[in-house]
Amino acid sequence: MHALKKSLLISLWFMFLTFPIMVIRVNTIEHTVIWRWNNLILIGIGSFVLSLIWPWALRRREASRAKDSTAQAQVHILDRLAANKNILRTVIVALLALFLAIPLLGTTYQTNILISFLLYVILGLGLNIIVGVAGLLFLGHAAFYAIGAYSYALLSQYFGLGFWLALPLGGLIAALAGLALAFPVLRLRGDYLAIVTLGFGEIVRLVLENWSSLTGGPSGVSNIPRPGLMGMQLDVAQANIYVYYIVLVMAMITIVAVARVKDSRIGRALQALREDEIACQAMGIDRVGVKLMAFSLGTAWAGFAGVIFAAKTTFINPASFTFFESAIILSIVVLGGMGSNLGVILGAAFLVLLPEYMRAFSEYRMILFATAMVLMMVFRPQGLIPARGRIYHVDDPDAHSSNGGQA
Repeated sequence: MHALKKSLLISLWFMFLTFPIMVIRVNTIEHTVIWRWNNLILIGIGSFVLSLIWPWALRRREASRAKDSTAQAQVHILDRLAANKNILRTVIVALLALFLAIPLLGTTYQTNILISFLLYVILGLGLNIIVGVAGLLFLGHAAFYAIGAYSYALLSQYFGLGFWLALPLGGLIAALAGLALAFPVLRLRGDYLAIVTLGFGEIVRLVLENWSSLTGGPSGVSNIPRPGLMGMQLDVAQANIYVYYIVLVMAMITIVAVARVKDSRIGRALQALREDEIACQAMGIDRVGVKLMAFSLGTAWAGFAGVIFAAKTTFINPASFTFFESAIILSIVVLGGMGSNLGVILGAAFLVLLPEYMRAFSEYRMILFATAMVLMMVFRPQGLIPARGRIYHVDDPDAHSSNGGQA
């Protein structure tokens, strides 16, 4: 009975707090006020049910933790699927075949959605190097996305460079900008680094808005050329499919490259930096060089994605590269699992594909997004698919010798 009273008070209080946002809607054209009482009823019922379920779910979580404290923790179903290589290979082959066939069987709308999804996969994997592998809190990734996009737009407008020349140049320019940002913040970590990178992102956006003579200011840059295909003239639909296959190949390259970097000596140094910076330096790892490497590698992929984005839309302006973009990319990494490439892909699907296919709830998109993030942080803070570390068996002489005696 006490729990019911408490839930009722919570629902009433929540209805009172959300009343101005969810109930009152002002029509500025007809100068009328629309009262949406159905929303208030739904909020009251939802908050009442959630307040009843929430304590029970927390008790179940604590009981599960206590049960696993003396035994090996149960492996989540997503972790099992990620660990089973045969299932993983089958899923990858099936998804690849599906992604190859969708532009030929689906509509232009479907193709555009998947292009956006694959771009966010590239952005998320690039940021995963900085945040997930190196453990550096980074809130300005959209700035390097913008640098890549404007690099192609301006190189095409002023120097006549095509897409294939601008693609590596856009990544290189973004990587150099990442190095320029990394030098002043080498000693910063945590919240301080997040504030500096957030400020850098806003500086880039404001420069793009106010340097009208070069960037076009708020009006942006239009008539950006699409990628060429051996001199062939492509209509809009054909060009869209061509861009789709370009970004699909780029996403596959990104997945392989980031996985190889993570398992390389550079990746090991980045993970050591994430775990303990002082111990990392005491072991002889060049802390400065490793941080510079993390910034340059992560931001380069943002530059590549920016070039492809500019080629796809043929128009860019600073409004496309706000802090909200950086927040979405960081949420993809955190939601999927920091340091996990498969988790980043799943997080991008959750945050990019689901909102497009659930447009019936477009008015409540941010509420659903915030609710999902809160639930993830409470019940699965490590992400959908957390990163898996390598296990070295000391009693195996072959593994001992081949891995340099690590345990």
